Amino acid sequence: MRFTENELTAALTGAAKAVVAADRKHRKRGADIDEVWDGMDRYQRFTMLDALGSQILPVLVALPDVEVEPGTRPTFTEQQVKDTVTDLVGEEHGRLRRAVLIKSRIALVQTALAHVPPRLDPDAILPTDGL
Repeated sequence: MRFTENELTAALTGAAKAVVAADRKHRKRGADIDEVWDGMDRYQRFTMLDALGSQILPVLVALPDVEVEPGTRPTFTEQQVKDTVTDLVGEEHGRLRRAVLIKSRIALVQTALAHVPPRLDPDAILPTDGL
């Protein structure tokens, strides 16, 4: 699938915020995730994005091409995501560890896909008046 840089950035940032929000210390306080994210220093955000990027980005790039109408998000079936993740995880781990990796990575990718912004209409980006 061909995602734009903005779509990949939004997907990865959304997944990272979801992981930070799942942290028990933030859940117990009832902290606003955007405030927590903004309160993290640049290095903390970088390490979170780097760790998640190595897991999510290869899957997003390997997803099959789908037609995306302007104003909508790309949608993939659960089976498409599962097949892509399974292919990328490979056979190098034990059966139980592999199953956990696949399930957790599927959840991360689905969270990232939920944060992809709607696709913009390429014809509407450039002004047509005055040409």
